[in-house]
Amino acid sequence: MKITVDFDKKREIQVGNSGEVKFRFRDIAVKPGRKISLKDDFDPEFTGGYDDKAGALQHVAANVEHLSEMQELLYAQDTYSVLMIFQAMDAAGKDGAIRHVMSGVNPQGCHVTSFKSPSAEDLDHDYLWRASKALPGRGMIGIFNRSYYEEVLVVRVHPELLEKQKIPERATQGDLWQRRFKQINNYEKYLRQNGTIILKFFLNVSKKEQKRRFLSRIDEPEKNWKFSAADFGERKFWDEYQTAFEDMLNNTSTEWAPWFVIPADNKWFARLAISEATCGALERLDLASPKVTEAQKQKLMEIRKQLIAEGD
Repeated sequence: MKITVDFDKKREIQVGNSGEVKFRFRDIAVKPGRKISLKDDFDPEFTGGYDDKAGALQHVAANVEHLSEMQELLYAQDTYSVLMIFQAMDAAGKDGAIRHVMSGVNPQGCHVTSFKSPSAEDLDHDYLWRASKALPGRGMIGIFNRSYYEEVLVVRVHPELLEKQKIPERATQGDLWQRRFKQINNYEKYLRQNGTIILKFFLNVSKKEQKRRFLSRIDEPEKNWKFSAADFGERKFWDEYQTAFEDMLNNTSTEWAPWFVIPADNKWFARLAISEATCGALERLDLASPKVTEAQKQKLMEIRKQLIAEGD
C-alpha cells in the first residue's frame, strides 16, 4: 500500500481482517510552511481510533517483509540511498522501533549510527562533519539514532555545550538556531538532489508515559540496565525540550525532507506508522532490478555452457 506525500487527503490503512486504521496523512506529518503546536496538533496517544494491537502488528510484519524485498532492489539498483533519522525524548521507543521495523532488512544493506556526545575529533570539525561520515552509500539504508538535530535540541537546551565547540565567537552572534535550521535544510536539499531519500521521525511520547517507562525500568530487574540517571536528569528540562522540538519541526520540515510526528505512547501504533511511511517512500522510487544487456546475456550463456561442460 502506497503512502504518498499528500498532506491533505485521507489515508485508510487496512489492518488484519478485523478493521481499519483510518487517519489523515496530515495527522502524522508536519506540512512544510505550516506552523504546528505539539500540544494542540499531535496527541501522543493517537491510534487512529483503532485498538487492535495484534492486527496492527500483523500489518507491521507484512510491511517488514515488503521492506526487505524493496531493500534488495534498492541495493541491486545502486542509484538511491535512504537516510532514516530518529529523534525523541528518552524512553520514547527509538531503539525498539528501529529493531522491529528493520528486522527483515539484510544487515549488509543497512547501517545504524547512534550519535552520542561528540568526541574531541568531532569538535575539531563543523557540526555536520560526523554525520557526513556516516551517510549511507548508494543502495544502502542508513539509520541515525539521534543525529545532527541534537545541535538545535540538546545544545539549545544546554547552551554551555556551545563553548566546547570552539566555533568563532562571531558565528554565535544573532539568531544561531535560525541560521542552523537554514544550514540543515540546505544540507538535506543537497543530499536529496544527489539521490538520498530522507525520512525524519520524531517519536512524540507524553511526559506521563515517559514516567511509566522509567518506573518500569527501575521496578523490573531485567530492565535495570536500560535506566540512566542522566536520562532522568534531562526530564527536568521537559518544557525546554518541547519548545526546541516544536521549533525544529516548524523550521525543518520541507518538501524534500518532511518530518513525521509519530504518536509514541503506544509502541505498536508507532511501529505501524513508521513502517507505513518507510514502505511508502521506497515504493515511490519505482525500484527495479538492473536490466541485463544483450551482450551480458550472451556472456552469461557462454559461462553456462562452460559450467555444464565441466560435468559433475
